[in-house]
Amino acid sequence: MVAPVNTSEQWQFILQQLPELASSADRVLEGSDYVTQWGQRNPDAAVEWLKQADIESVYSQQMIAELLQSRLAEVTEEATLHRVLRVFRQQQMVRIIWRDLAGWADLAETTRDLSLMADACIEQTLKLLHQWHSQQFGEPCNADGQQQELIVLGMGKLGAGELNLSSDIDLIFTYPEDGTTNYPQRSLSNEEFFTRLGRKLIQALDNTTVDGFVFRVDMRLRPFGDAGALAASFDALEDYYQTQGREWERYAMIKARAITGSAVNRQAISDLLRPFVYRRYLDYGMFDSLREMKSMIAAQLHRKGMEDNIKLGAGGIREIEFIGQVFQLIYGGRDKPLQQRPILTILDLLAERKLLSKYAVNELKQAYVFLRRAEHRIQAYADQQTHLLPKEDGAKLRLAMAMGFTDWQAFSHQLSQHRRMVHSHFEQLLTAPQAGQESELASDLLSADEGELQQYLQQLGYTESDVSQQRLSQLLQSHTCRNLSQTGRGRLKNLLPLLIQAAANVEEPDVCLARLIPLLEAIMRRSAYMALLVENPLALSQLIKLCAASPMISHLLARYPVLLDELLDPRSLYDVPERAAQSAALDQLLASVDEQDLEEQMNRLREFRQISTLHVAAADVTGVLPLMRVGDQLTELAEIQLDRVLRLAWKHLVQRHGRPAGVNSDEPEQSGFAILAYGKLGGLELGYGSDLDLVFVYDDSSAGMTDGDRPVEAIVFYTRLGQRLIHLLNTLTPGGVLYDVDMRLRPDGASGLLVSPLSGFAEYQRSEAWTWEHQALVRARCVAGDILLSEKLKQVRHQVLSKPRDIQQLAIEVQEMRDKMRQQLDKSDEQWFDLKQGKGGITDIEFLVQFAVLAWSSNLPELLVYTDNVRILDSLVTAGKLTGQEGTALADAYRFYRNRANHAVLQERPALVHPEEVEHHREQVLDIWRRWLDMQSDGK
Repeated sequence: MVAPVNTSEQWQFILQQLPELASSADRVLEGSDYVTQWGQRNPDAAVEWLKQADIESVYSQQMIAELLQSRLAEVTEEATLHRVLRVFRQQQMVRIIWRDLAGWADLAETTRDLSLMADACIEQTLKLLHQWHSQQFGEPCNADGQQQELIVLGMGKLGAGELNLSSDIDLIFTYPEDGTTNYPQRSLSNEEFFTRLGRKLIQALDNTTVDGFVFRVDMRLRPFGDAGALAASFDALEDYYQTQGREWERYAMIKARAITGSAVNRQAISDLLRPFVYRRYLDYGMFDSLREMKSMIAAQLHRKGMEDNIKLGAGGIREIEFIGQVFQLIYGGRDKPLQQRPILTILDLLAERKLLSKYAVNELKQAYVFLRRAEHRIQAYADQQTHLLPKEDGAKLRLAMAMGFTDWQAFSHQLSQHRRMVHSHFEQLLTAPQAGQESELASDLLSADEGELQQYLQQLGYTESDVSQQRLSQLLQSHTCRNLSQTGRGRLKNLLPLLIQAAANVEEPDVCLARLIPLLEAIMRRSAYMALLVENPLALSQLIKLCAASPMISHLLARYPVLLDELLDPRSLYDVPERAAQSAALDQLLASVDEQDLEEQMNRLREFRQISTLHVAAADVTGVLPLMRVGDQLTELAEIQLDRVLRLAWKHLVQRHGRPAGVNSDEPEQSGFAILAYGKLGGLELGYGSDLDLVFVYDDSSAGMTDGDRPVEAIVFYTRLGQRLIHLLNTLTPGGVLYDVDMRLRPDGASGLLVSPLSGFAEYQRSEAWTWEHQALVRARCVAGDILLSEKLKQVRHQVLSKPRDIQQLAIEVQEMRDKMRQQLDKSDEQWFDLKQGKGGITDIEFLVQFAVLAWSSNLPELLVYTDNVRILDSLVTAGKLTGQEGTALADAYRFYRNRANHAVLQERPALVHPEEVEHHREQVLDIWRRWLDMQSDGK
């Protein structure tokens, strides 16, 4: 193999010994003077190492660590340590640069290997230095005598595993607890021990010797910067960040990663820092601080030479990283996957969550890879920490060719395109909210007197300006408002005129404002939500629209301000997902919660119900979602929630007691337990505030104890499972209850077993159940749990409902039950008709359907297929028990009644209408009632 042209004598010798490298040597030696000089200094040593190094192969983390470990095995003093580290670094840099410039490694491999090399150097050097220091001063211990260790936090690119070819490494030193070393003659405080140890580590890495350096070390990100202690305890670190930590430090801490220390201590420092970096709520209060950071970045762009800086200049690497980290700070506290460090991973997640468009993310990712590759080629040439494009023509051509271009012009054109695109995205981020031209009064409503406030409201068109003024004055004089922080007061000052002006544009501004004030009072306690509304005009406009349309929605938002986040994107606000998408969304919300944190899991379940309810209500009140889909959506939501709650409860009981006899799976679908839904849930007609009528059943065909360490009988296991289910559903948390549960439809009602054995449930339904209980069974269906058991329950339902009955006696019993209910519940009078309990209303239609199923399903099994009223009515038409016209009339009446009742809930009004509005529907329902029930009970 002939050596490449224009190579030095030394490299010709090297490549004669290693002909397999000749084909790539031109590109590498042309692109890196560092590699060229390395080989020229000692070609024999270069040949020896390159023969062993196998640079054509990808190195694993273990290989890199073991290579250094073998070099350090015989090291006993610092001078040798420094030399070995620097030679190791030189060789690894040659390997990494060669693979990069030869095109054998992609960007991810290059940054990974550089970061792994740094990790290995830090970890193994610290291990040796600690060993030598403890021989001299003793082991550092806490008050209980437990040994302590230095935790090195990697920040910036090292923390993210994204080091470039000539990066500084930003470090912070910390240790778990204060104390002293256990060497009485020369005892040191832990702080002094770790400060000395830290200085030695810095010297080992940073000092420049005849062999060069390992990494330049920057310690300025530690608390108080250069003026702060070099090493601080966990408590000191926590106190600093809680009391003095600044927003830019939160930004920097996104990348923090513990490089050294035990797994326990690494986790401990991560847990300590997380609440400082990531808030538990969406942190829109960060906007002003982030905007200031952005302004500082933008101000630097005007400095001389920045146009050639591909990291710090316009459209450079820093702007891409800033875009990703902005979203991490705002959303990361609620979305754990966004707490990762690599920027490309974060950009993908932002696209998945639709926080950035896929198109924008693809542009930013392509630009990032291009810029980082260019950065590496600039630094690979002389191993210098520079991000500046070259000035000399020869260097320009060398960089262009190393990037795969034939000339500088083509490379420069591509680079400029990427940078313009990145800077455009950067400039669009965090744009300040546009304020319209405001009167002097509107600019500070907090200081206005009552007369000025009323005049302002009148000018905007409030018809009851005196009442609205009183409401606003009460709010502004409230304890919450008077005790606002300076930041909170500033946000209220900005928000209040926007809110009042927006509400003035609806049909009834005074009503809308009255609904907004409780919400405003609620979000004053967490002013980040005021920032959200100021920063997002679209969110504010949706808030006004929904509060004007429904007091139920306004109260929901006031009670749970976290729902304001859902207003940010009108496209998704009114989009009601299908079941699979809804289930996946719940999984995503729960994925970031620790499996052991039951309280947070319960909170997330409740939050998901509130979010989904808001979406349904928003689509309902604006006419996007038809009535039947409202019931379907709320029913599907409850079923998804019941499934997740059952999984949580099942997992807890199995871990505690093992699996019941006959159960060989850890999945609830094979658990021998099922949730039977009655009422609105069973009939697929759940409303906004509906209880869940449930019955729990277990398969008692297998006897015996559970197979865990604390075995119990099946009845005990399943009873505890039922109790835990109710606890998870009914318990009041800061997010409210998940669902109110009514268990009174189980066999023997409130006095019966909480969880019924299948055999007992079937026998009760066949022999003891009242007619009204069989009416209820018409709407019963399994919604969660064991699949085979669900089929058995379905068979029991069919057998019970299809039992031949005396139709005359059935009609009497159904009529009597309906009369009793009407006497107790009907709110109808001369002026109002009760949509649910009035004669010819919702309940009459439901009783007609139930009567029909009980009376005729013995000969018409098609009546048993469905549990919802509308489809059973269709089946009655098909079976000839109703004419097509009658079936349509009953179904239309049922839909009309439910629609009006549903909207009454949204308006927080009783489900009452004027009788003349429903006269036509009532008469049609009563005609069929008279024919089926009155005539049957009279024996006609």
